[in-house]
Amino acid sequence: METPFNDRGVSVTRNALSSAGQVFPLRDIVSVQVVTVQKNKVLPITISVLGLVGAIVGGLLRSPAGMVCGAMLIVVGWLTWVTQDITHRLMVQTANGEREALSSVDREFVERVGAAVNEAKGAAAAAAQKV
Repeated sequence: METPFNDRGVSVTRNALSSAGQVFPLRDIVSVQVVTVQKNKVLPITISVLGLVGAIVGGLLRSPAGMVCGAMLIVVGWLTWVTQDITHRLMVQTANGEREALSSVDREFVERVGAAVNEAKGAAAAAAQKV
């Protein structure tokens, strides 16, 4: 059996898409779509604002502990923002609904997997018409 795509634990054969322990038969796949998930802005901003409020209140009350805790929360909010990645997901539409088949920070890889699925579906349809 020929494997048209096999990279980073994801394989697309003429019969199925296999990714992260999930197997999606090509005959069940209606469509695939690459979705980009942006960084979460609410959580880091909330943490930083709470830290800023804590530092201000600590300063007004002349509390070194309040200022230090506030400054630490500001840093935690900043680190939360910096360590987040923009992720790209390959969503597979089947008759049972839409499911996530793959998630990666590398958009090109996710797009290659989607193209391989579409190509394998096209090849399977062409083979079915020849019979």
